[in-house]
Amino acid sequence: MKAPNSFDGTQAHKLRGFIQSFLYSNSFLIGRAGKLTEPYLSNISNEDPSYLLSNWQLFETQLFTLLGNPNEVRKAEQELDSLRMKGSGHLSLYIADFRSLMSRIGDWGERAYIHVYKRGLASRVLDQLASYPGNFDTLQELMDITLELDTRYHERQKEKGGHQEKKPPVTGSHFSRPPQDSHSKRPDHKKNKKGKQFQPSKDKLHSSLLNMDNKLVGSEKERRIKEGLCTYCGGKHPIEKCVKRAPNKPE
Repeated sequence: MKAPNSFDGTQAHKLRGFIQSFLYSNSFLIGRAGKLTEPYLSNISNEDPSYLLSNWQLFETQLFTLLGNPNEVRKAEQELDSLRMKGSGHLSLYIADFRSLMSRIGDWGERAYIHVYKRGLASRVLDQLASYPGNFDTLQELMDITLELDTRYHERQKEKGGHQEKKPPVTGSHFSRPPQDSHSKRPDHKKNKKGKQFQPSKDKLHSSLLNMDNKLVGSEKERRIKEGLCTYCGGKHPIEKCVKRAPNKPE
């Protein structure tokens, strides 16, 4: 609750705002709390007003003393002692909870708060903090440094997630075999006793296309010339570029 500005009587135009601020906060007090201020408000023109109407801090203290939880400070101390930051969470949430509990406890001392704050940090933040030079004289300084480290950590996590290389899907055209029809014709290769297949010798196939003079038969030569094939080996290149043909060897 924010206390209203003080009023010293030199600026008369601020008097109404001051009274409205006090009465506004009092309008929310009902039941037992309302009975606390009722006798003072009914006698507001008293020449010697009570300290409740002249000191806002004492007014708040009186409310907490009469109506507040007597174990609130002890409960807040227990919650602060067990407060821990989540490993992958944001440090800002931990700081907000820490500050809230501090406001309910009071003054423990700077060193005590620094010790409790560091104890509740996630291990990843403590690891980064271990390499940071120097000591921290104030809790605010420690909070600022750890908040910067936590911000860098989450930025790096986003970068790693956005730059993960995705492997392209493997297409069947390069690695898979085309389906075979069970009724398709297959070469009828004979097998020996050990189960190995015999394939016709390339020399025998080539010799069947040669005549008695060991030259290519006319019909096969014409076919190769017509289809632009090598007249020596049957490859898709002119005979001049045939690597299988010996130099200056006739067709």
